[in-house]
Amino acid sequence: MTAQRFTDFERFADEVARLRGRMRALYADTRAESGLAEMELTVLTAVVNAADAPTVAQIGRSLGHPRQVVQRAANRLAELGLVVFADNPDHKRASLIVATDAGRTLKAVDHQRAQAVTNALLARIDTATFAAAASQLHAIRAGIEAYLRERDE
Repeated sequence: MTAQRFTDFERFADEVARLRGRMRALYADTRAESGLAEMELTVLTAVVNAADAPTVAQIGRSLGHPRQVVQRAANRLAELGLVVFADNPDHKRASLIVATDAGRTLKAVDHQRAQAVTNALLARIDTATFAAAASQLHAIRAGIEAYLRERDE
């Protein structure tokens, strides 16, 4: 019997990295049609989909991106008139990011294009497969987040 070349965790990490690349490729055309860079579209999506207007730091923490990267994308979105910065009653220096009508419209059109790609993929892969994988990935992410919180305390 030969030794396993990679641990289960290493195989998992490799699959996640490869999946991320495939997901980016899957929606590359729709993203390009939006005219936004990937991070700009990611930030716009976070703003449009948020229950309450988020701050740059909240988006960064939620997505696991540095605050500075999110800030640059938010600034560009503001230059394009897709978001505006609003006063935050809970924090003097951390502005809220609010989507404009133009930003919501752009995101809605982008979502329609992405939905067409998603529907084509769902014709090949059963939704139950995605549901099970999402549940497992959520559990793994929660465990990693708990570890990071404990480590950083």
